[in-house]
Amino acid sequence: MKPPQRGRPNEVRLIGGAWKRSKLPVPDRPGLRPTPDRVRETLFNWLGQDLTGWRVLDAFAGSGALGFEAASRGAAQVLLLEQDAQLVAGFKAHAQRLGATGLEARRADAMAWMASAAPAAWELVLLDPPFAAGLALPAARAAARLVVPGGFVYVESAEPLAEPPEGLETWREGRAGAVHYRLLRRGYTAPVCVTGPTP
Repeated sequence: MKPPQRGRPNEVRLIGGAWKRSKLPVPDRPGLRPTPDRVRETLFNWLGQDLTGWRVLDAFAGSGALGFEAASRGAAQVLLLEQDAQLVAGFKAHAQRLGATGLEARRADAMAWMASAAPAAWELVLLDPPFAAGLALPAARAAARLVVPGGFVYVESAEPLAEPPEGLETWREGRAGAVHYRLLRRGYTAPVCVTGPTP
């Protein structure tokens, strides 16, 4: 039996959309934990699979799996934020290989970026911060103002959120092993016309 190769990156396989079955290499990093296939499948079933025209922010991109899944399903704009320069370079290489013209990867601190970002600019914000950092609730609060009325904020965490942040309501939630995941939705305060999510 051949010994396992050391240093070889793991892979994440996209599970839906135009790039279904495409593989994304995932370097070994402390705390890097790609969203499980079953959870990704559940999330995009909740969202309706077709994200044509949506603007999607993947604020703690990590493996990039969530952002690339959104782009694979037709999102018009996907922005991946990640502090690790090597991971960002990998995202850019993946995007070029797949011809993902609407996908951008940027090296940034997600919390600082969201604090200064324009409000109501995204149909979907994806949040999967490192579990040990305790950022799930602060990140959800920061994301609440970034989504359009009727838009969604998705949160993964080690513990369930006690309550949705102000302005958001729980739309769906679930658990897979140690992963708690919740899809929150911003309410409508006035009649508006938005692309993407509909009432």
